[in-house]
Amino acid sequence: MALRSGRTLRTGRSKDTEITRTPLGAVRRAQTITTYGVGAMIAVEDQSYIVCGLDSWRNLRQEDVVYEPRLQHWLRVARFQLPPADEPSSGDGIRVRLFPEMYSCGTCKKLQEFKRFGSPAGKSLCGACEKPLTPSRFVIACENGHLDDFPYFEWVHKKSESNRDPNEKVRHELTLESSGQTASLRSVVIKCSCGVRSVSLEGAFGSGAMFALGIKCKGRRPWLGRDANEPACTATPRTLQRGASAAWFSIARSALSIPPWSESLQQRLNHQYHQLSGLLDDGVSDSVLLNAIKRSDIMDDGRFTADQVLAAIHRRRELEASALPDSDEAAPMLESANELRREEYNQLYDGTRIISRDENFECVPAAGDGSALPYGIKRSMLVKRLREVRALESFTRVTMPDPAGGDTRRAAMANGTVGWLPAIEVSGEGVFLAIDEDLLHVWEQRPGPVARAQQIWHSHTMLLRERAERTGSTLRIDDIKSPVTARYVLLHTLAHVLINEWSLDCGYPSAALRERLYVDKDMAGVLIYTATSDSAGSLGGVVAQGEHRKLYETMESALSRAEWCSQDPPCIESEASGTNSLNLAACYACVLLAETSCETNNVFLDRAMLIGTPDDPSTGFFYKGE
Repeated sequence: MALRSGRTLRTGRSKDTEITRTPLGAVRRAQTITTYGVGAMIAVEDQSYIVCGLDSWRNLRQEDVVYEPRLQHWLRVARFQLPPADEPSSGDGIRVRLFPEMYSCGTCKKLQEFKRFGSPAGKSLCGACEKPLTPSRFVIACENGHLDDFPYFEWVHKKSESNRDPNEKVRHELTLESSGQTASLRSVVIKCSCGVRSVSLEGAFGSGAMFALGIKCKGRRPWLGRDANEPACTATPRTLQRGASAAWFSIARSALSIPPWSESLQQRLNHQYHQLSGLLDDGVSDSVLLNAIKRSDIMDDGRFTADQVLAAIHRRRELEASALPDSDEAAPMLESANELRREEYNQLYDGTRIISRDENFECVPAAGDGSALPYGIKRSMLVKRLREVRALESFTRVTMPDPAGGDTRRAAMANGTVGWLPAIEVSGEGVFLAIDEDLLHVWEQRPGPVARAQQIWHSHTMLLRERAERTGSTLRIDDIKSPVTARYVLLHTLAHVLINEWSLDCGYPSAALRERLYVDKDMAGVLIYTATSDSAGSLGGVVAQGEHRKLYETMESALSRAEWCSQDPPCIESEASGTNSLNLAACYACVLLAETSCETNNVFLDRAMLIGTPDDPSTGFFYKGE
């Protein structure tokens, strides 16, 4: 996918003819959802840019439209769009704007806006000394998603005292110098030609640094343009490094294609649906619509009758008219328990009986009567084909979105409403495991699991309440409680140890395997699958791990490996670990994974839920007793 400047060049041939600038660089399509999406900063050679809003994406192709009706309904959009690929025929790339705007010259030490340096077109050079310019290393951002240049002028003048007459006109020219004596910010010094005392950047990263100087958030949204500021932002801005992960956190949503939406008929209907459904909106009768269906290309190969197509149209309209699935905006709720996951859980548990070659979902039981399954596993399903759609809903800054939901922060993706979101579709295979509910209910009453889950619950509840107070949430603080349960921690940790084990057993890099959890009072399942957009997702072999005998062997090996960690005894005895103390016995030497594999950024994990502790083995779900 090409990245292009937000500006265009006009030719002398015609005033209506535009030629876009040469692409500045390129990123993979999947990176526009996970790393370099709308509002994210990206370094290209010696300059820094910010990815523009969706309203700037041009010449998008109809062939690149992605459909997933259940996810469309949940996110309230008409369609998804593949980011344009890196060829002219696939679109005109994605626009970027120069950001940050503050640059410095290492030779003359000037610190000012890029446009004031007089750099030659297409280059990043100081006009005076013809040396390369460096974009500002620092920016400020707030938890509401706003982003701005670091306020160098305010920083040096509000931290310094001047005896000058405030009415005296004086020229202000900033310089940035580094003594090089230390690697700390104390060595980075800002000076102004007006004569105020020079000030270092020491302390700029403090949580209250901007507040102490009276520097407020201006509501800037540079990815949407210079005039896209939001008024009255009450959040306190924080200093961030330009390339810090905290400068942009994606809010991505996904769904599996399951029957009936994965079936051939619905796939064939996708590109014609809005046109045919619009006839019903205009008040035509079913008989008139049937005639329109017969004239459409859906009927070209004779696989479907007009009545079947009409029934499929009505079924999708029923979906659109139905109540929205459970949302995570009202109160904290694990995504693993929402309505979309419940529909997938039922389909994965039951499997598919009628399978066609061109359908996107195939799930069958592993051979055998279940007697060879490992202890605690009730059902193993082989997902031989699956399709997942991942869409970028929005993004946040400074603090990551809460992994359990309930976070209402959503930065704008466009000026106005565009009716679509960027998304990618990936295909793969996997294994779905359902836990024995009877054994699970007994285990959930044991003191060990209850006490350990309560520790994580308490840490997460405190985190949610602190964030609610800081961001001015309308929810009552006492009503904000973590949804994390012992059941969730168990299944989440089980998914992690199996991914590590299967990575060793069938040759996949662990980052190519992903987890998808299904956890609620009446759900207890985990899907481990290879839906990845690169070649690692097509190696094959994961489905074989779900066969009863093979599953028994790998489960025994995974649990045995989890019994010991190279960081023990501190790891198994830990009372709080991980981000915001949301883990117990979990570290990178035992169960943590690459962030691309985990749904919740490696939190809510505890291997003691699997194998117990040295003092209380019965805490482990897979402990069979003496």
